[in-house]
Amino acid sequence: MDVTHLAAVDSTRAARVLSEVRAARLAGQPAPVSPRPVIERSWERMLRGGIDPDHDVRADPLPREEVQRRRETSVLRHVLPVLREGLLAAADVAHHIMVVADEDGRVLWREGSPPVLRKADGLGFELGADWREDVVGTNGVGTPAVVRRPVQVFASEHFVRSQAGWTCAGAPLTDPRDGRLLGVVDVSGPLETMHPATLAWVGSVAKLAEARLREMHSESLERLRAVAAPVLARLGGRALVVDPDGWTAAVSGMPYVRRVALPKSLSAGPTRLPALGPCSVEPLAGGWLVRAAADQPVPHGPARIVLDLRQARHWSVEVRGGAGSWVRELSPRHAELLFLLAVHRSGRSASGLAGDVFGDPARTVTVRAEMSRVRRYLGALLEHRPYRFAEEAEVDVLLPDDPRDLLPHSTAPAVSRRRGATAAP
Repeated sequence: MDVTHLAAVDSTRAARVLSEVRAARLAGQPAPVSPRPVIERSWERMLRGGIDPDHDVRADPLPREEVQRRRETSVLRHVLPVLREGLLAAADVAHHIMVVADEDGRVLWREGSPPVLRKADGLGFELGADWREDVVGTNGVGTPAVVRRPVQVFASEHFVRSQAGWTCAGAPLTDPRDGRLLGVVDVSGPLETMHPATLAWVGSVAKLAEARLREMHSESLERLRAVAAPVLARLGGRALVVDPDGWTAAVSGMPYVRRVALPKSLSAGPTRLPALGPCSVEPLAGGWLVRAAADQPVPHGPARIVLDLRQARHWSVEVRGGAGSWVRELSPRHAELLFLLAVHRSGRSASGLAGDVFGDPARTVTVRAEMSRVRRYLGALLEHRPYRFAEEAEVDVLLPDDPRDLLPHSTAPAVSRRRGATAAP
C-alpha cells in the first residue's frame, strides 16, 4: 500500500488502515498490510528499546538559556535563512510548522502557523524538547537522524499513540565536509495537512542548506589562503596551512593533500601527525601552520586501529602507533566501508565493495571515490588493489550490545546480512 498517496486522497481511511496495522503488529498478529520498511525497522527498534507505545513519556525540556547557548554554538544557525526561505512561507499556508533540532534531537527552533505551534505544545513538541527516536518513538525528527535519510511519518506510523494525529517529514542535515550529523529539519502538522510531495520538498531544502555550508567552507579556506601566502613565502622546507578541521588551504615544499588528520585537541608546539610524522604547529588566524621536521620520513610502524561502532550516529576510528594516537569521527558511508574491510582482512576489490554496499558490482566509481577519501586520513594503514588494512596493523571492532543495532542507518546488503547472522541464536 502506498500510504502517502492514499493519505492524499483519503486521509481518514489511510489513518484507519495504519491504526489497524499498528495495533496488529503490537499484538503480534498478522497485519492487514505491511508497514513501510523504514517504519517497520523503526518499530522493531522501539520494541527492543522498551518504548511504551501507549504512554507519552517526555524528557524535561532544556532551560531557555541552554537552548540559546546551543543556538549560538550550532552550525545550523548559519543555514536558518535558507531553511526559512525554502520552507516557512508554504508551511504557514499549509498549516505546518518548521522545526530544527540539533544532533542530540533537541528542538532549537520552531516557527510557522501559530495554531499549529499551540497544538505542538500539547504534544511536548516545544523548544528544548528531546525528540530522539529512542526517547519518544518513531517520529520525523528522531527517525531521520537514525537512518540518515529523509523520512515521512504519517498518523499511526508514529510509534507512540499520542502522536497519531500528526504528519511529519524530516531530513537530516549533515556536515558536507565529513558527513557528521548536525541536526534535522522537520515540517509537521495536523493529520489532514499531509501531502505526498512534502518529503521531497523538505529533502530538497535540506540539500540547499548543506550546499550553503559547503560554500561557507570554501570561503573560509580562501580567507585562510590569503593569510597563509606571505607566511609560507618566507619559509623553507615542508609546510602547510590547515583550518581547525585539517582541511588544507596552502602548501609549500610538499605535494598538496586535501586534508590532514588532526588530533581532537591540538595545541601549539611539537607534535606528531600521521601524514607528516614529527612536526611543529603554530596558530594562524583561522587555522594552523604545520611545519614538518627536516628530512623526516612518514612513519610506517605497527599500528592498532580501533573501529568503534557501538553508538548510533557517533562512529569513530582510532589509530594508535608510531605517529601517536588520534581519533576521527566517521561518516555513515565510511563506517560501512571500514567495517566491511575489518570483516574481510584479506581485502575487497572495488567491485566487491560495490556489491557489498550497493548490491551492484558495477558501481566502482562511487566506491573508489569514497575509498580515496578514506585513504586521505588513514594513509599507509589502508592499502589498495585490493582495498585492505595494512597487514601489520592490528584491527579491533567494537560492536553494539545488540547485533541488530549495527549501523542502523545502513541498507548495504553485506551489513544487513551481518546483522542477521550475528543476531541469530
